[in-house]
Amino acid sequence: MTELLRAEEVDRAAALLRAGDLVAFPTETVYGLGGDARNGRAVAAIFEAKGRPHFNPLICHVPDAEAAFAEVLADDRARALAARFWPGPLTLVLPRRPDCRIDLLAGAGLDTLAVRVPAHPLALALLRAAALPVAGPSANRSGQVSPTTAQHVLDGLGGRIAAVLDGGPCAVGVESTVLHLASGGAALLRPGGVTAEEIEAVIGPIARPLPVAAAEATRTLRSPGMMLSHYAPSLPVRLEAASVAANEALLAFGPALPGAGAVFQLSEGRDLREAAAGLFAGLRWLDAEGQRRGLRRIAVMPVPPEGLGEAINDRLGRAAAPR
Repeated sequence: MTELLRAEEVDRAAALLRAGDLVAFPTETVYGLGGDARNGRAVAAIFEAKGRPHFNPLICHVPDAEAAFAEVLADDRARALAARFWPGPLTLVLPRRPDCRIDLLAGAGLDTLAVRVPAHPLALALLRAAALPVAGPSANRSGQVSPTTAQHVLDGLGGRIAAVLDGGPCAVGVESTVLHLASGGAALLRPGGVTAEEIEAVIGPIARPLPVAAAEATRTLRSPGMMLSHYAPSLPVRLEAASVAANEALLAFGPALPGAGAVFQLSEGRDLREAAAGLFAGLRWLDAEGQRRGLRRIAVMPVPPEGLGEAINDRLGRAAAPR
């Protein structure tokens, strides 16, 4: 049985983490599935609960930049980005320190580690109360739609984890941006809540993502969230829909196309921030409602690729990938 904890029960959630249990917690992006990143058993339990491939690294959450840079080697670029975007939806992949306390399994055995400081007040309160780094991938079964409410977590992981700390709906709605800084260059591994343009305004030009299929084929994923078929509902997903059939559900952006069997509106006013915040909830609802109504698939209206649209399209592309 999974406990649903209220905001005032942070100390209870922290005690569970210290005991090696798993606790889902809210961030500004999506809910994370937290375990003590120093405890190999807890990290392994995260993979087990999610059914997550072990070659896909986890993000380690800490309460501040000082705690992050106690585990990884930070250069001037990393410190400048931390000063600008932490707490916030930016994950930095940096070399592990020789005395790094994080279990190697959390980083998939790599010599790098993904770290971030979340902006949600409950997440920060939990990290401070637990006084340990928390490995925290999205709190869903691997390959399924990421959770943006406590109920989403319970729907997917109820009975598999000790507790869910309920912080309400997530504000950003897509995962953090992941930036690799470990080899002297700067490479965007996953678009997310901080745009590439915002990063480049701080540190200059960055390389764009490697092709996901190539990364998966060589089993050298350097970032969380780089699996090709990921964030996938049960119904097939059709992108760039210019029309929709009665046997399709519709994920709308802007005025909805007529004729769909079910509709979820990301943003009638075409606001990318609103669309990002509702993306995973919309896919979840359409998947459940579409199956209930006997619909064949989910059609998705085009979303422009600039700004947060880059992250939205990345998630939609993974949801639509063959599986």
